[in-house]
Amino acid sequence: MSGQFEPLPGGGAAVALDDVEISIIRSLAVQLLELIGPGPAEDASDDPLAELFAEGPSEPPSDPVLRRLFPDAYGDPQGTPQAREAEEQREYSAEFRRYTENDLRAGKREGALAVIRALDGVTSASAGGGGAVLKLSADESRQWLGTLNDLRLAIGSRLDIADEDDTDLLYRLPDDDPRKPMVMAYLWLGGLQESLVATLLP
Repeated sequence: MSGQFEPLPGGGAAVALDDVEISIIRSLAVQLLELIGPGPAEDASDDPLAELFAEGPSEPPSDPVLRRLFPDAYGDPQGTPQAREAEEQREYSAEFRRYTENDLRAGKREGALAVIRALDGVTSASAGGGGAVLKLSADESRQWLGTLNDLRLAIGSRLDIADEDDTDLLYRLPDDDPRKPMVMAYLWLGGLQESLVATLLP
């Protein structure tokens, strides 16, 4: 089972992780949480509808990783857009972002926290060191899948990976390239993600 998720009877998945792997995933999930940022401050009036109607940002994030995690809903049209069409798309994207980004951030935050809690649980259960087998329910597996995807998007953005051709170039990086550790994490997380997807297929 080493390094690959395998299905559990009745749903869910399990993977054997050593202490270094646990530490890497946990560290990346914590960095993702820090990047996403905290949720909106609680309304002082404790109005239960305040959060429901809270508006998010209308402009795309300035950080390229956050732009990758929270892209515009309406991308560039095919060909060269006319000025009016481009402006309309910016307006539609701003409106969509205003009413969805807070929820999207909350979902990504919840997924990253679930990963951290699961890893903390398996770490404390295997206090002797050497790693452990992480077992996830079907719901937890889906949360992990979303967070693994977010982590790969974040790393891919830092590595300027735009398509599959860029990924092929990563395999040929020399060992002394400063990007090599990030590349190894990116590829390893991809393998984990693929194996987890396979466990969720009917």
